[in-house]
Amino acid sequence: LCCCEYVDRRGRRNHLAACCCDCEELDDGCDRWLTCKSLPPGALERIADTIADRLRVPWFSGAVKINVSLVPPLVLLPVFLHVAALHFLLGLIILTSLPVVVLWYYYLTHRRKERTLFFLSLGLFSLGYMYYVFLREVVPRGHVEYSQVVALTCGLILMLAALSRAKKDPGYLSIPAGNEKPSHQGLSDKSIRGSSIGLHGISGAASSRAVNGEAKGYCRMSAEQPEGVKKDWCTKCQLVRPARAGHCRLCGRCVRRLDHHCVWINSCVGEQNHQAFILALSFFMLTSVYGITLTLHTICRGRTPFVALFYCPGAYSDYSSALSFTCVWYCAIVTAGMGYILLIQLLNISYNVTEREARLALRDNTGRRLLGGLVIDTGQYNRGLLCNWGHFLSLGSSPPQRCAEDIV
Repeated sequence: LCCCEYVDRRGRRNHLAACCCDCEELDDGCDRWLTCKSLPPGALERIADTIADRLRVPWFSGAVKINVSLVPPLVLLPVFLHVAALHFLLGLIILTSLPVVVLWYYYLTHRRKERTLFFLSLGLFSLGYMYYVFLREVVPRGHVEYSQVVALTCGLILMLAALSRAKKDPGYLSIPAGNEKPSHQGLSDKSIRGSSIGLHGISGAASSRAVNGEAKGYCRMSAEQPEGVKKDWCTKCQLVRPARAGHCRLCGRCVRRLDHHCVWINSCVGEQNHQAFILALSFFMLTSVYGITLTLHTICRGRTPFVALFYCPGAYSDYSSALSFTCVWYCAIVTAGMGYILLIQLLNISYNVTEREARLALRDNTGRRLLGGLVIDTGQYNRGLLCNWGHFLSLGSSPPQRCAEDIV
């Protein structure tokens, strides 16, 4: 293949120069549109698949396909922010509509059970573009010291390092070779439950209660699975899942101690990467708040950051200040959303409950709502604040740590 050739989704050899030709679905759609006929079912999906397959760039060993979900953030985000900087009302409209559009796209992909790189692309490009605006528009004003720029840069690097670790294996269970079903004759009928969407893993957790009736948590479990804990059979992966493991519908894999599938990292959050996920969120919050503070101190001199965020008379005096102020508000909106996610995660860790277990408890009406409904306590693994955090800090280690009260 030359740099402009590729093998399309039908296995045919194609060329970038013919990207607008030889599309039967598009030709048929145009003919029906000109003759005022309705499109057949699935025609738009086929046209979209053809366009996505032909969206490629030249490369040495052949044209490389570009994921369509990567393109909108790279194009629309700078355009929207620059338009929002033209006038206060434009900024209000755009900054209000952006979260609505992102939430709409999230529910659309969540309903279709599709994986997308849109949110990861939006997050990474937002970080890069905000950092670029900070260096180009804020630093040249002379009110930001060199040490502050270094501190902000270090925070950004640490956040990206933690994000890279969170993108790795979340704790996937090994699929048996050849999709052979492992032996499970010893499991009871209640523990072997077909779960196509992996939402019955909580049954294994619910059965981890002591013989005396006292609910056992992680800290009361030894390194080996006790006899009282029943395992769960996954019909999708054809394997036996340990307690608290679950099947992700988007990844198509079972994950140890599955918390949730995070669209912002396009991966699951499980036993192996939960700590890195919390670390990435924490570094993001610190870096974002620090960057917002530095920017507001520069463009709104003499006002505290909170007051300047809502009242900054000279923000629209020139285009540079207006763009910086618009980016500050965009960062504030994103930071508020990520702060809410981090808060829920910290509360769940404090009660030793995963997001997946909380959803199942709400569905089955088996959990207690605490702190105004911010956290759902299932009561199955909660062994106190210190023990719960000790459990979280020991995730992925072998053997697991035990509580001081259990040692006594």
